[in-house]
Amino acid sequence: MIHTTQHDPDVTVVRPGIERLTAANATDFKSELVALVEAGHGQIIIDFATVSFLDSSGLGALVGVLKKIGHRGDLLVCGLNGDVDQMFRVCRMDRVFPIHRDVDAALQMLRERQ
Repeated sequence: MIHTTQHDPDVTVVRPGIERLTAANATDFKSELVALVEAGHGQIIIDFATVSFLDSSGLGALVGVLKKIGHRGDLLVCGLNGDVDQMFRVCRMDRVFPIHRDVDAALQMLRERQ
């Protein structure tokens, strides 16, 4: 389901590979992300540019992955558009996840923190 790209040795960019992140696929999405975390990927950027819809199950999957990463790394999101951006803001997840315009902006923020 997910597509990953490695940036630098420590940053992994994830593209969900689906248009809608809902209860129908959120568990698989979370499992794939947790597998990345368990494999040692601690700096993860999720690019939602091709995702047009996200429901509470999708947000719940993200929160679960954030808990799995804990203080060992970062989980950033970018490329939010339309309904996805609105869902993050309505559920106040914009206060939980660092949100960036695109992958380049998220990478820049991580580089500045190092």
